[in-house]
Amino acid sequence: MTNELVQSPLFGVTLTLAVYALAQWVYYRTRNVWLNPVLLAIVAIIGILMACDISYADYSRGGDLILFLLGPSVVALAGPLYQKKDEILKRKMPILIGVFAGAVASIVSACGLALLFGGSRDVVLSLAPKSVTTPIAISIVEKIGGVAPLTAALVVMTGCLGAVCGPEFCRMIGIRPGASTGLAVGTAAHGIGTARMLEVDRLAGAVSGLAIGLNGLMTTFVLPAIFLLFGE
Repeated sequence: MTNELVQSPLFGVTLTLAVYALAQWVYYRTRNVWLNPVLLAIVAIIGILMACDISYADYSRGGDLILFLLGPSVVALAGPLYQKKDEILKRKMPILIGVFAGAVASIVSACGLALLFGGSRDVVLSLAPKSVTTPIAISIVEKIGGVAPLTAALVVMTGCLGAVCGPEFCRMIGIRPGASTGLAVGTAAHGIGTARMLEVDRLAGAVSGLAIGLNGLMTTFVLPAIFLLFGE
């Protein structure tokens, strides 16, 4: 590949869209949860960049354009939310309590495990907002002093893990597909998990989409309070 082509923003955009479209085709053909299109696309793009000796800096010229669209794309989740608004309003208190508990549990468990295994301050701070959607997580970590690229990677890994394992884990412990599963997956695995929940159940997807915004809002306020409490 010529340097001019690789260094063009069009290269990163085209590669991302082409690989994701192929990964989505594979997923819909197999219906294998381990072949989640986001996870598959990430692995494939990393493999292509390494095989062709293309630097991430060159790829990100176009990839960052897609990253910018993450925030506006969340607006699309308003559709299912509006369709299920009456059922959601009936559950408003359990949803608020559940998201708050999930936000606190996510921060405490991630940071606690990092500290337990000797993680540095930067790693602990970068882990804190791992269950918040990427644009909010990066904004939070820039304010508290973590490493934004590490946080972005952790957020995507968390989302992929939640999308692959979340619904099955909920089913294993006796939670039926529906609002409860959507609340758990949306709180823990943000947009990638929500995309999976929309396939499983429409109400679960709507609640999961709501949980993304609520978790981002609550984490923004809860995280400084937790760090202040523990003297960070």
